[in-house]
Amino acid sequence: MKVAVSSDHRGYKAKEQVKGYLAAAGHTVLDFGCDSPASCDYPDTAVAGAESIASGEADRGVFFCGSGIGMSIAANKVVGIRAALCHDELTAELSRRHNNANVLCLAADLLGDELVRRIVDVWLGTEYEGGRHERRLKKVAEYERNGHIQPSESKPGKDES
Repeated sequence: MKVAVSSDHRGYKAKEQVKGYLAAAGHTVLDFGCDSPASCDYPDTAVAGAESIASGEADRGVFFCGSGIGMSIAANKVVGIRAALCHDELTAELSRRHNNANVLCLAADLLGDELVRRIVDVWLGTEYEGGRHERRLKKVAEYERNGHIQPSESKPGKDES
């Protein structure tokens, strides 16, 4: 898999560690992040990495900043990107299974190296479930294309969450 990695200065160290881990696991790594721990702006690096995924140059992305929030906000401005800020293995799994997230955003200042590795493993290894979730993702894509969403005509039943 081709994985785009990106970071601001706060996420630089975590990005570098994950790059090595991904390469050792056989992934092709494309680096769009800061090239040192010197200050750089997360919108620049998040958008560059996200555009590589939206264009098909990369399959998915793993982005870091101090909190993960800035990278998530900036990456989600790129059409076709579904960036998810995850804090543990469960949120990583659900972001893939239910939301087909194509960018994983992580908080470099809040997560340890071992937890980051486990989250990345789960996220890369989880497939999108489709099914009932597809209708919702189509609405997100519709909004990106047209600036509005056609609401559902009826409320879903209890068994359809």
